[in-house]
Formats: sequence, structure tokens, C-alpha cells
Amino acid sequence: MGWFWADQIVGQMPSGHPAAFASKEPPAGCPMHKKALDKLSPPVPSTSGCPVPHDQRTAAAVPTTSGCPVPHDQRAAAVASATGKPAAAEEPKSILSQLNPLNYMFPDLSQKPAPNQKFALPTSREESTIPKSDGDGTWEYPSPQQMYNALLRKGYTDTDITAVESMVSVHNFLNEGAWAEIVGWEQRFHRGLYKGWQLCKRGEEHFEEEMERSWDGKEPEPSLIRFQGRPKDMTPKAAMLQVLGWIYPSKFGTEPPFDRHDWYVSREVNGEQKQIRYVIDYYSDESGGDEPVFYLDVRPAATPQGAAERIIRWTSDVWWKAIGGDVREQNPQPFFRHNSPKPFG
Repeated sequence: MGWFWADQIVGQMPSGHPAAFASKEPPAGCPMHKKALDKLSPPVPSTSGCPVPHDQRTAAAVPTTSGCPVPHDQRAAAVASATGKPAAAEEPKSILSQLNPLNYMFPDLSQKPAPNQKFALPTSREESTIPKSDGDGTWEYPSPQQMYNALLRKGYTDTDITAVESMVSVHNFLNEGAWAEIVGWEQRFHRGLYKGWQLCKRGEEHFEEEMERSWDGKEPEPSLIRFQGRPKDMTPKAAMLQVLGWIYPSKFGTEPPFDRHDWYVSREVNGEQKQIRYVIDYYSDESGGDEPVFYLDVRPAATPQGAAERIIRWTSDVWWKAIGGDVREQNPQPFFRHNSPKPFG
């Protein structure tokens, strides 16, 4: 439930998206295909699924949390001159502290070629279909040159520059698929749990029919507030699947997700905006040959609200199939027949 897969990337690419790589070997430094993430240095959140608003450089700067009115740098210099002791050298900022908290990307990604870069990369950027929560259009994807610069600054110095354009294509395509799954959840439950159950009660196959039947002419559009890459934090569901794969490898055996994202979505509830967190596990399957295969497990976070939505959607679909809902609709039969033979005469 909530899965999105792309086994034929070029054929299923939305219009306007460049073709993803199908026959090229994924680069050794691509963070979307790293299996040993804990061996990477420095350990910072991945950017494998992030729509990056690099045009808002000034607004994206990390705000300071200090409210102290004392100019500590001037005070340190004054103390050093009075005591004759040199002032302590300022500690260098960590890479994590330099990232934009809205998307965990550098706020000043340059479009200029990197030092010693011998292969030219496009600098054009593509608009996504993901609306911003502030109403200022949609999120914009980074250009191949910006992606390459970001990978270098995060330590992926062995990235194959000739594969960066394909990496950006896959990056954008997976984000569009993840957002489509989130929109599907929002369509079901933005009016509440009871309305969501009414849309889900006849299973996944009849959702569109129920949507048209209950449509009231109003359909608030969700928007993305921010997101966070958390590749080192395995979700409870992913951990449970790993345990099941150890017990029943033939049925549940799978590689752990290579990335995880938390997307924070703005949902309109009774005229007010409410923040809903979604969890996305990114899986890859290399058993399909040369063409890359990706699986996205998209669902609401396991909050009380999110857990209820997941239970309603999953159990409704399972129950509808278990009782043979489609067959019952085609050939309705009452549970109790008045003219059936009585067992005792």
C-alpha cells in the first residue's frame, strides 16, 4: 500500500522529463546506489529525493539561534589584547550546519564548473509539479551542474561526471512518483477518517469511482512544506521487513532501503493548514538486468492519525477482496434467504 515502482523508467517518464539511464552502469559515487552508507564520510543526510529551491538563496540561509546582544568576537579580541594571550581560533563549521534546513542542500550551490572539471554539464533547471506551501509556485529541481557541485561538497569525489545528467533524470522522476503517491493519500483522507473510509471501502480498484461519486466540486491541493533526508534512520516498517526476510527469505527477502525521506505536507483541515508527515523508503533492485528498478514505499508517518489512515486503507482493500466484493456486486445475494430449506422441516 502506497508503493510506487519504476521498472521501465524511459517508458513511464512523465512528459517533460528527460529519459533516465537504462543501459549505463550506475556511477560508483552515486548516493542513490550506495549500499554501505555508514561507511561514507562525512555522514550527512542524503539528497537523493529532494526538490531543491536554489533560487531562494537568501531566504534559505540557516537562521541563527543566538539572541545574545553581546558581540562575542569583539569581546574576545579585547580580552586577548588585555591579557596578551591570542584569541582562540574559531572552530570550522560542520557540513550539516551549512545546509538549508528546508531541503538539506547547500543554499549557495553554484552553476559554475568545479575546479579541474573537464566535462561540461547543463545549467538549466526543471520545474517540478510539487507546489510550495508558501504559494510561490512549485519546487525547482537542481541542474546537473548544481547536482555535481553538491555531490563534490558532500564528499562524493569519485562521482562519474558523465552520468550526472542521468542521475538528475532519475532523481526528478522518483520525486514526481513520490508526490503522486502522497497526493493519493491526501485525496482519501484530507476530509477526515470517516470520509476516507467511504472512499476506501470498495478497495483500491474502485477508488476513482468513489471519488467521482463523492466529489463536491472542491479539492484542496496539498503542498510541500519541507523535507528531510534520513538515510541512517531505518523506519520501523523497513526494519520489520528485514526481520521477516531473515525468517522467510523466499517471500520477504529484500535489500534494506538505500535512502529514507520524511516529507512534511500542508493539508487544509476546516479552513486551516495542518502539517502531515509522510515517510518514504527508497528501494532498488539490481536483479532486473541493465535497467534500474526502484521501489518507493510511501505512507503517512506512524502517528495516531497516520496509523489510522494506513489501517483503514489497507484493511478496506483486504476485506473487499476477501469477501469477493466485485462478485457480490455483480450477483447480489442476501445473507439470509427466506425461501431456503429449513434444516428441521
